[in-house]
Amino acid sequence: MTTDQQPHALATGPLDVRLLAFEPGPEERTFGDAPVTYALVALRHEGRLLLVLERGRGTWELPGGGIDPGETPRVAAARELREEAGQVIAPEALRFVGFSKTAFADRPVAYGAVFAAETTAVRPFTPNEEIAAIHWWSGEPEIPGGLLQTVDTYLAERARSTPPA
Repeated sequence: MTTDQQPHALATGPLDVRLLAFEPGPEERTFGDAPVTYALVALRHEGRLLLVLERGRGTWELPGGGIDPGETPRVAAARELREEAGQVIAPEALRFVGFSKTAFADRPVAYGAVFAAETTAVRPFTPNEEIAAIHWWSGEPEIPGGLLQTVDTYLAERARSTPPA
């Protein structure tokens, strides 16, 4: 398939990331064309969205990452939120929103489980090997230190507008 024949993206972002689709649940859903390999969390505090600055990519993104063997996407989302941003939300407190179907420049198309949550208590953050900083984003078009991953901000907006199941 040439670039001209690729499906229209719902959103595009830096580093040639393209959101091809946003699919509803159920949370246990599987797909025949690609696996569910990652989980993301749209965490909000006082109306602002948590973004993390991923060192290797230099982008501000939603916290999230790969699903470990034997782990559910929900548990992976809570674990990644804690590991990347130091924020603790119990897996059962996460609200499942849907699945993102994403094309990446450097790896195959994959699905990601997207979750949302609110927090009243922000925990301290300590930079780590993967994440240089966190930012509670209020919608500004640029954040110093990195590129804004607009695919993730699009997903966060979808998470806000998707009613609870």
